[in-house]
Amino acid sequence: MAQVRTWAGLDVHAARVVAAVVDGESGELRVQRLPGSTGRVVEFCAGLAGPVRVSYEAGPTGFGLARGLEAAGVGCLVAAPGKIARPAQDRVKTDRRDAELLVRLLMAGQLSAVRVPALGEEALRDLVRAREDVRGDLMSARHRVGKLLLRHDVRFAGNNWTQAHAQWLARVELGDPVAQAVLLDGVGAVDALVVRRDALERQMAAIVPDSPWAETVGRLRCLRGIDTLTALGLCAEVGDFDRFERPGQLMSYFGLVPSEHTSGGQRRQGSITKSGSQHARRLLVEAAWHYRRPPRVGRELKRRQHRQPQHVCAISWKAQRRLHRTWQRLDHERGKRRTLVAVAVARELTGFCWALARAD
Repeated sequence: MAQVRTWAGLDVHAARVVAAVVDGESGELRVQRLPGSTGRVVEFCAGLAGPVRVSYEAGPTGFGLARGLEAAGVGCLVAAPGKIARPAQDRVKTDRRDAELLVRLLMAGQLSAVRVPALGEEALRDLVRAREDVRGDLMSARHRVGKLLLRHDVRFAGNNWTQAHAQWLARVELGDPVAQAVLLDGVGAVDALVVRRDALERQMAAIVPDSPWAETVGRLRCLRGIDTLTALGLCAEVGDFDRFERPGQLMSYFGLVPSEHTSGGQRRQGSITKSGSQHARRLLVEAAWHYRRPPRVGRELKRRQHRQPQHVCAISWKAQRRLHRTWQRLDHERGKRRTLVAVAVARELTGFCWALARAD
């Protein structure tokens, strides 16, 4: 790699960008304010004396700037905001200071890079997260309807949000006309969200066969508790499983490893770090609950494993046996709370996902 002549740290916002530029030969620092347009920022960086190395924090403006800089021949590092070292006593924060801190850390090699996804990966991630948002909205809408009925002492004798519950809900009449209007509005919101969720799920299932993750999705579906939507969600959040050399790295990426505070001769481990994608972590924890039951290959799992390589099915069976033993040991023998057991099993399940995705 050629020696860098110009270093630049960008504090990027929607309306404007503050650039701190350091000349590698003279050490001169200058600050330039730019409009928020990606094209103008790329033009400014490309006009600096090369070779140029630029960095900015990952944020809501996305990766369009990084792609534009790379296309213009400017090296760009998108920094992970949570891993940027900041002085504990620093109580003054300005755009200029942030840009200067970025360029200093970039020159010192102290920034942790965020992987820039391809356009197709980013589009898939947006689709998966849109479905996740609708799922959360649907849950909230259902809770609002349920609590409204509870306040009016109206109860359904059975499982909520089934076909029978929907038919019963259509016949519910509240005494007050205003309350009835609120109920109808809530039920209508639930029905609309169900339609949106189903449409997004159909679109997700339709893109799998022609996507670059078709083989990985098929392998992940061999695991108990993981079907198409979960497998596609994990692929969207990870992108490329090959960038993780060890399964522990993927576990850490998902925030499923315990936090730690070690000093002197004492080592203390706490709750999981919860770093990385909350969506992927939720998918894995939900899948982990399936391993509380004894290992078996049911009709649905057998259908998903049809035409998959034998070694992939063998890893899936090994996962069932090991994860069930882990659940039994932590739940029955050690008496851990089941929510904690599910997280521990999800951590080991992550390792089997890594093994299946990288299996040759």
